[in-house]
Amino acid sequence: MNKKPNILFAIADDASHMGAYGHKFVNTPNFDAVAKDGILFTNAFTTNPKCAPSRASILAGMHTWQMEEAGNHFGVFPSKFKVFPDLLEDNGYHVGYTGKGWSPGDWEKGGFNRNPAGTEYNNRFLVPPENTRISDKDYTENFKDFLSEKSDDKPFCFWYGGHEPHRKYIPGEGLRAGKKLDDVDVPAYWPDEESVRSDMLDYASEIDWFDMHLGKMIKILKETGEFDNTIIVVTSDNGMPFPRVKGQMYEQDVRLPLAICWKAMTKSDRVVDDLVSFIDFAPTFLEAAGVDIHSQMGGKSLLNILKADRSGIVDESRDCIYTGRERHDVGREGDTGYPVRCIRTHDYLYIRNLKPERWPSGNPETGYTDVDSSPTKTSILNKFEQGDEYYYNLTFAKRPMEELYQIKNDPECMNNLADKDEFQEIKNQLWANLKNKLIQTKDPRILGGGDAFEGYEYVGGKRHSWKAYQEGWFQKQGH
Repeated sequence: MNKKPNILFAIADDASHMGAYGHKFVNTPNFDAVAKDGILFTNAFTTNPKCAPSRASILAGMHTWQMEEAGNHFGVFPSKFKVFPDLLEDNGYHVGYTGKGWSPGDWEKGGFNRNPAGTEYNNRFLVPPENTRISDKDYTENFKDFLSEKSDDKPFCFWYGGHEPHRKYIPGEGLRAGKKLDDVDVPAYWPDEESVRSDMLDYASEIDWFDMHLGKMIKILKETGEFDNTIIVVTSDNGMPFPRVKGQMYEQDVRLPLAICWKAMTKSDRVVDDLVSFIDFAPTFLEAAGVDIHSQMGGKSLLNILKADRSGIVDESRDCIYTGRERHDVGREGDTGYPVRCIRTHDYLYIRNLKPERWPSGNPETGYTDVDSSPTKTSILNKFEQGDEYYYNLTFAKRPMEELYQIKNDPECMNNLADKDEFQEIKNQLWANLKNKLIQTKDPRILGGGDAFEGYEYVGGKRHSWKAYQEGWFQKQGH
């Protein structure tokens, strides 16, 4: 096939669940259809479980610890890191985005002349469902505007960045939409009570909205004859906005939904178990477009998997992935981050907490600012205040330097094996592998310059900062 493929990259904001994985409390027929028409991935991992660094990693095909300021949340994105939309545009593609592109952060200060996700198409609006905080951006109409500006002979690359299911929600959104509390599977690290189940239904209702617009875009592709030659990728930037998930480093924080179809090239109805990383997207798009993969990019194209004809393990060399985090939301002494590096194999997740003396979810004084406010968060903290420490210790308490989990037996990462005698050899092997990778990729944390991440500018609001605490802002809010 000589015609270059189009690319539709659909990325939800903070979504962990899709119906194709068996979750009954979400309704995602269009994600499920993409998986049916192509591949459902069971082991796809973000490189960093927070919006801005995850998206930067996707765009540049690099680990976030390689990306200086862009490795932080609410940071600056230096334009010296090449991004796939620009590279595709330089090679004849029509490029744009709607909704949320690279965000939150400052790309202008980094030297970009537009959002790194492409030219913005956000001029169409709608009336969101009543009693919700769903975005008023009409993603579908913006996609139509984008296509209307494309010449017939040009391929396109479009980034559909839904704002959903990012918080805040109006409590009861899910129940008002007809969802049922009994359909929710509550993780073992939260209390199983009605307020938590309802909170999850609110989140699920917004995933449905994201999926609805995905379906409308796919319908347009079919009506215009572009569906077969469009690579459709549907995923999320990080896990759901709940305690111990978004921004954290456990299995259900970094392993995310992923479905890809390319009808003209990909055999349908496949389930692939290869370990794939979000740094693999950019090389995939460039290779599919016949564009040289930029030398900065450390990811590995997924094209061989897309072109294969089988399920299960397709590429046996994909036997591990690496993740990490630096400064996310501030609120610790000096507004420092909580640096972590991890390796995930088919069997184990090894977590190295590089500053275990710090609070992983933000300081108690500032209200654990690295966790979004929610009924679930409130429930856990209320129980803690009443003397029940169980859920608090799983979500907000300090953590040991090393954590090791046997994923097939413990997908919720409840049983830390790092200190068990029988797992010492495995743990040491995983740390050696991880450390070698960090040295190879010039991670400042390993090479002695990790404090640079603490000094990069934080361009977010100052009300969550340690200075705000010192000036009494948090105390006035009741923290």
